[in-house]
Amino acid sequence: MRERIRAWTESLETFLLEVILEERRGTRAGLVRAILYVLSKLFQVAIKLRRFLYNVRILRDSTLGVQVIAIGNLTVGGTGKTPVVEKFARELSDQGRNVAILSRGYRSKPQPVHKWLLNKVFLREDTVPPRVVSDGKSLLLDSEMAGDEPYMLASNLKDVVVLVDKDRVKSGRYAIEKFGCDTLLLDDGFQYWKLRGRRLDIVLIDRQQPFGNEWLLPRGTLSEPPSHLARASTIFITKSDGHTEELRRRITQFNPTASIIECIHHPLYLEDVFTGQRLELGSLKARKVASLSGIAQPESFEQSLLQLGSELVYAKRFADHHRFTQQEVLNVINRSKKRQAEMIVTTQKDAVRFPKLDRRDLPIVFMRVEIKILNGADGFQDCVRKICFR
Repeated sequence: MRERIRAWTESLETFLLEVILEERRGTRAGLVRAILYVLSKLFQVAIKLRRFLYNVRILRDSTLGVQVIAIGNLTVGGTGKTPVVEKFARELSDQGRNVAILSRGYRSKPQPVHKWLLNKVFLREDTVPPRVVSDGKSLLLDSEMAGDEPYMLASNLKDVVVLVDKDRVKSGRYAIEKFGCDTLLLDDGFQYWKLRGRRLDIVLIDRQQPFGNEWLLPRGTLSEPPSHLARASTIFITKSDGHTEELRRRITQFNPTASIIECIHHPLYLEDVFTGQRLELGSLKARKVASLSGIAQPESFEQSLLQLGSELVYAKRFADHHRFTQQEVLNVINRSKKRQAEMIVTTQKDAVRFPKLDRRDLPIVFMRVEIKILNGADGFQDCVRKICFR
């Protein structure tokens, strides 16, 4: 039943995204866009009202007495946020900070319905502890229970605590009391206004689609208007090509004081999804490969394979955060073989959602990437120092 609901949800999301981006034409698509336009206006009013209620203290925020860094975006998905969270967590940990990453665990396995109802009825939600993906020593949950991004972060950062809970005030308090953390990284936290205190806001903007289609949700992909960049202390331009003068000018109109850092997703190596064997990136050169992905912007990933010298003979895309079934992966293997592909390449975020396979006729590897700063390295180090000495 849960699989059917998930498949229906993904199908609806794909349809709505095609409508929003005007890839679907016709009367029905036009009618849906008109409805979404009205809803986006209501969403805009709701954002302004919520912000006003926080400003006048009707909605109360919380302070936990430690450094808080909220890393997020204005648009929904695809900015490359997870590698930036990883870079900050690694740098701060190396500087001696006791870091916890707090995630809401998007698309993680929900608790059983009967437990959820009992907690609601008896008002026990605040007493249910967050899910501990990593205690800073060991990986404690799988990707289904944790969510793909928290699981990936915990896998890459062995000495960082990773917690999952929608209430990040609760999970932050848990990180402080149980693990002695002094620095809280809010993954996808720009819109999470409930936790304040000693807080820095870091916003990521995708150079390829900086403000989506300029519409707010659900007519567009903006979670907040671009003017809300004024809250940011540091702004990352991700997937930069070095030609960002116009984008920088527009950012400065909204926030003239924020540091602007440009970066790219830099491939490091390939790793077999099932065996853990590592391969050099050069093994892609002049080889026929297939790609398999379930991410928000697969075009960037596929383009990186071409830039590494491979010949992309087949590309299979699924909805963002899609949890692959064995049959789906086997179908991709069969179609890749028909196109004479020599290997299948996926992303690390997708690799954590792979099922066990009865057979593997082709090697399946993921590409490990990290953030590489092109412009603004001094700004990044200043940001880290500011966090460390606050």
